[in-house]
Amino acid sequence: MIGRNRQANMDRQEIEELRAKVSCGAVLEADGWKIDIKESTRRAVKYRRVDGEIIIVIHDGAGWFDPLSDAKGDVFGLAEHLGATGFVQALERIGEVVGLAPSAPTWERPARDRPPATLAGRWQARPVPRPGSPTWRYLDRTRGLPDTIIRAAIDQNVLREGPHGSMWAAHTDAAGRLIGWEERGPKWRGFSTGGGKELFRFGDLDPLRVCITEAAIDAMSLAAIAGPETRTLYVSTGGGWSPMTDAAIADLARRRDRMLVAATDANRQGDAYAERIRGHAADGGCRFSRLTPSSEDWNDQQRARRGEMTGK
Repeated sequence: MIGRNRQANMDRQEIEELRAKVSCGAVLEADGWKIDIKESTRRAVKYRRVDGEIIIVIHDGAGWFDPLSDAKGDVFGLAEHLGATGFVQALERIGEVVGLAPSAPTWERPARDRPPATLAGRWQARPVPRPGSPTWRYLDRTRGLPDTIIRAAIDQNVLREGPHGSMWAAHTDAAGRLIGWEERGPKWRGFSTGGGKELFRFGDLDPLRVCITEAAIDAMSLAAIAGPETRTLYVSTGGGWSPMTDAAIADLARRRDRMLVAATDANRQGDAYAERIRGHAADGGCRFSRLTPSSEDWNDQQRARRGEMTGK
């Protein structure tokens, strides 16, 4: 343990050495938090606590953010976020976990050992899903999406076949330029290496109604549930809320004849995202609506609906 007098006299070099030694994950695990492996990726590890709190650890353990608020920072800020009173007490708490290595999740896909090709090149190199292909079967049989929705997404050039039967769902900017993609499959979830997270966009690109979900599969599931809709755009934030995502939603809210629909998950995180969307609608002067699935997310509802239709 680092004594309080010692803490008060620590110079910048010693503080930086301590910062380098202690991972945010180690601080969280020492405080009783657990990794949600299903909701984590290699670059964004989600930790949960029994009362519903969430912390995302990023930058190989050097940084963190709270998706339910604006809180974020380094390991010292995390210690204060967890209850340390001031920087001195934060130093003490961090000193207590020096040498503690956080859990290392086993990822289904190994880390790259060479720089990836350009985003556009990697996207164009992947085939589009086709009936009977592994990705088509995943979207159809596992995720319960109807053929009409899959074909419409292919026609809009927002779907590609990923490795091992996974799906790539494009994130684009307002000009339609590809900046990254969500990756979802039977044994893998993540986001494109080197890509930016803004919005997955599916439907009318000049909409009067924008339904904002948390995953591309949820956006397509909601489109399937809603049926034929005119002037509606279904978007996904990709399970996070990047600065580019925030700016894109603010831009969508600037038309007064438009409605922003917070179609986020039916849980605490979804409610927090919905409040952010409500704030953007108010700032932009457009209308706002909250829409929640009957299950936790829209794909759960679509799969249940599909099962009822087929008698399964």
